[in-house]
Amino acid sequence: METEVGTEHSGLMDIEAVQKALNRSRASIYRYANTDPTCLNPPYNPQRLNPELRLSKDDPLLFHPNEVARFAKDVLKIKQVTIEVRDAVPTPTQELLQAILIELQNIHHLLKTRN
Repeated sequence: METEVGTEHSGLMDIEAVQKALNRSRASIYRYANTDPTCLNPPYNPQRLNPELRLSKDDPLLFHPNEVARFAKDVLKIKQVTIEVRDAVPTPTQELLQAILIELQNIHHLLKTRN
């Protein structure tokens, strides 16, 4: 069985992406996840799917693709796991920041050539 692991725009996977990649139900992903209602970030558990560190209990669970692949191989015993990293579609904020960066680089170049 081959499972493809995709990533979201942040490079981390949300519950839906993990569910799709592992072909498991949403409830089973929550059962696999290393979470504890009494502790925000429980210690690493090699038998569980370990989410990235969270700052608040309200933060969504996000998983690094390598952790999902490790869990699939080591715990679920899926033999072939492929991690596919996709380029994110730029958000309007990212496009604006890129335009600002280009403008600043142009100003820097212009000031440099004047001196």
